Amino acid sequence: MNQRQAFGKAGEELAVRYLKKKGYKVLEQNYTCPVGEIDIIARDKKTIIFVEVKTRRSMSYGSARLAITPRKQRKISMTALYYLKSNHQMDQDARFDVVTVQSIGATQEIDLIQNAFDLAYP
Repeated sequence: MNQRQAFGKAGEELAVRYLKKKGYKVLEQNYTCPVGEIDIIARDKKTIIFVEVKTRRSMSYGSARLAITPRKQRKISMTALYYLKSNHQMDQDARFDVVTVQSIGATQEIDLIQNAFDLAYP
């Protein structure tokens, strides 16, 4: 694992702890299937939440929330549909959240964007 991957993994772990404090039940981390990958799949009451985590050290590449491009949204959507179908949960309420982790020095700022985007079709 290179330094960039380790930094991203640390951001995901911070996001998991943050979501648990918010009452989410984490079902899967780093879910992969033939169509893509989702960082975190969780449940918030009766809703299944597909969470994309973006971690940044600086603003030089722009805000972490801007990294969820329409192309990335379509990829996450297709992966979410695959998950729901393969787990016989197509009738479940679902949404897409984004957790941004901005690391500046020794401090981390975590932001949760609920309903960050709608299901995107290819």
